Amino acid sequence: MLEKSFMRIPHKPRDLPLREIWHSRCPVPTPLNLAVQLGWVAQALIESGDVALRSSPETSDPVEPVQYHESKLPNSFRQGGSVPAICARSSGQPTRVVGLSWTDEFQAVIAMPELAINSIRDLRGRRIGLPRHATTIDHSRAAALRAFAAVLATEQMTFADVETIDLPDHEIPSVSRDGAVLATGSGRRGRYRYTSEIQALARGEVDAVYVKDVHGAQATHLIGASVIGNIGFHPDTSVRINNCTPRPLTVSQFLLDEYPELVRAILAQVVLAGTWARTHREATITLLARETGCAENWVPHGYGENVHLNLGLGLNPSWVDALDTFKAFLLDHGFLAADFDVQDWVDPAPLRDVTERLYRNDAATLPFTADPPDSRAPRSIH
Repeated sequence: MLEKSFMRIPHKPRDLPLREIWHSRCPVPTPLNLAVQLGWVAQALIESGDVALRSSPETSDPVEPVQYHESKLPNSFRQGGSVPAICARSSGQPTRVVGLSWTDEFQAVIAMPELAINSIRDLRGRRIGLPRHATTIDHSRAAALRAFAAVLATEQMTFADVETIDLPDHEIPSVSRDGAVLATGSGRRGRYRYTSEIQALARGEVDAVYVKDVHGAQATHLIGASVIGNIGFHPDTSVRINNCTPRPLTVSQFLLDEYPELVRAILAQVVLAGTWARTHREATITLLARETGCAENWVPHGYGENVHLNLGLGLNPSWVDALDTFKAFLLDHGFLAADFDVQDWVDPAPLRDVTERLYRNDAATLPFTADPPDSRAPRSIH
C-alpha cells in the first residue's frame, strides 16, 4: 500500500539553490500528465524545496510548428513519445530514463472500403502514404514507418512489396482576421493531425495510411474508412511497439546528479497518479480528455475501455526491451545521429527507491484531492 508520507526529503543547501524545474509533456495519456493536472507535482516541489514547476517554453507564433521535443535545459524532465527522447540521447543530450509507461491505444492501417482492401495481405502492390512533416524530428513519419513495417511482417511482406508515397505538409492559413488570410504556413500548429493522410486517402492518391490515438479514431470514423490492420491492440506485443508504446519519462543528468531528492519527489507523484487512476475511471477519463483535446466519450475509443488501468509507471524488462527494439528501428531507418546502449540510458535506482518508500506501510493516503481539478490550485486533504 502507499505510504502516508508526501515524499518530503530535506533540501540540500547550495550556493545557488534551484528555484525552478522545467517540464515538457505531450498531449497523450501518461501518469505524468495526470500528476501535473492534479497539481501534485507542483506541490511536491514546493514542499521538497520551494522549487517552482514551469512548462517548457513554447513559441506563440502560429506559423511555427508545435514542439514536444526533449528540452535542452539542464533542470528539466519530460514524458511523451519516445522518438524525440531517443533522438536527443542519440545526439548526445545527457538524459536518463527513470520510468516507462505502456498505454495501448488505437493504432491502425486504414483504407477506403470501395478499394476492397480487406486485410494486410491485400496491400501487396498497393500505395501506402507516409507523412513527411517540416519538423526537426518527424516522429509521425517514424511512427508510420514502424507501424507499416510491423504489420507487413505479419504477412511475410516488406516495403519492397508495396509502393510508398510521401505526403508532405502543404501550406494552410495560419493567421486570419475578418475573414482575410494574413499568413500561411506549413507548420503543424492549428493543423489537424492527419490532414495530409486523410486528404490523400479520400482523394484516391494513396490506398492506405496509418493513424493512431483518439484523433486517428475520429478521422477513421469521419471518412468511413475501414480498419484493415489493428496494430494498437494486436495480440503480439512486438507489433504494438512504436513511438507511443512505451513512453519514457526522462530527466536531465544534471537533476539526477545534483538534486536526486527532487527527482524522487516528482517520481513519487507520478507513481501515485497512476495508482489513483485505477480506482477513479471517470475522473481519469475527464483528465485525459482535457489533455488530449477530445470529448470524453472518445477517450475509450482512442485508448481502450480500461485506459485507467494502464497508466502505471515502471521499468519492466519487457518494456525496456521494447524501447531498445524501437531505438534499433530508428537507427536502421536513418533517424538517429549515432547508436547508444538503451540499458545504460535507463537508471532504475530512483524509481526503486520511490517504490520502496511508497509501499513501506499498509495505510494509503493520496496527497491531495482525488477530484479532477477545475482550478489551477490543488486542494489539500485535512
